[in-house]
Amino acid sequence: MSQEKIEIIRNKFKNASIEELPELMGIYHEDGRVGVGKILERAQKKLDTYNKELDRVQSMLSYERQYGEYGVICGIDEAGRGPLAGPVVAAAVILDVNCPILYVNDSKKLSEKKREELYDEIMEKAVSVGVGIASPETIDEINILQADYVAMREAVSQLTPKPEVFLNDAVTIPGIEGRQVPIIKGDAKSLSIAAASIIAKVTRDRMMREYDKLFPKYDFAKNKGYGTAEHVAALKKFGPTPIHRRSFISNFV
Repeated sequence: MSQEKIEIIRNKFKNASIEELPELMGIYHEDGRVGVGKILERAQKKLDTYNKELDRVQSMLSYERQYGEYGVICGIDEAGRGPLAGPVVAAAVILDVNCPILYVNDSKKLSEKKREELYDEIMEKAVSVGVGIASPETIDEINILQADYVAMREAVSQLTPKPEVFLNDAVTIPGIEGRQVPIIKGDAKSLSIAAASIIAKVTRDRMMREYDKLFPKYDFAKNKGYGTAEHVAALKKFGPTPIHRRSFISNFV
């Protein structure tokens, strides 16, 4: 085995799943060559990183474990409370806590690429996912907080099975039956809320990229409707679009 070419060994480790690494490391741990030693070091670092992530994810399931005896749990979060344009989007997610999804975190802490990857994985592996949307017109009519609640209730209504426990990011939602647990900075503390934050954020970002094609002067694909200097300048120059929140832009137009 010690005569096996290092390049072959390297490819074995490269193609091995994380679950296969410990056995593979055991096979080559007595190979004294420097090159093999470096391969083993990299594999150990990869394994350590993976185990650290497992521990982090398990720590983010503390609320799910605490309230699991009360029934089906969902996490709820929203995206788009602050922008000058576009809808507010809420998501509700029921996860299988026995098969947690790694790298799920507060969507603000993730790159756009990672959010997109996790969106697909959550949609595939979650027990149920609901998405609610409140339009700019609704936001102007009833205010952003109430519009938030409209979107959240819509998201919850789509879930199967029906949740009995709601883990919310710092709010208590009117008109929802069941035990509600408001958690300050919940998207960083609960895996279910974090998953919901990713679904809501990616859904809204995709919508804003589509709006950018309709209204290219406002750079919605980049600013997602938030009040950047460029966005405000375009708003002053060209006026509001149909997706601008009139109640948010009175200082600019």
